[in-house]
Amino acid sequence: MKIGNPLEKAIGAGAAQRTEGATTTSTPGKTGSLDGGVSESAKVTLSSTATGLMNTADNGDFNAAKVSEVKSAIDNGTYKVNAEVIADKLISNARDLLQARAA
Repeated sequence: MKIGNPLEKAIGAGAAQRTEGATTTSTPGKTGSLDGGVSESAKVTLSSTATGLMNTADNGDFNAAKVSEVKSAIDNGTYKVNAEVIADKLISNARDLLQARAA
């Protein structure tokens, strides 16, 4: 029984040999085009929800002191998880999702 390269069997020996000498581009993820290096198929349009989330993230509602406090508690091993609060919020979110689907 002969065991060979399955790629050679599927598309012929010539194609398998051509891939060995292939080179990569210096900028991974970009295609060659005239409009700044990004092809039309690589452009993304954000939904209104995503745009709204991005706008609220930029409004400065970030509490660095709170983040530092929580990080220190986690590092020290003193952070306490309140399972009841987490469960209440999970139930509330599930209820909201179910009501949105029913509407």
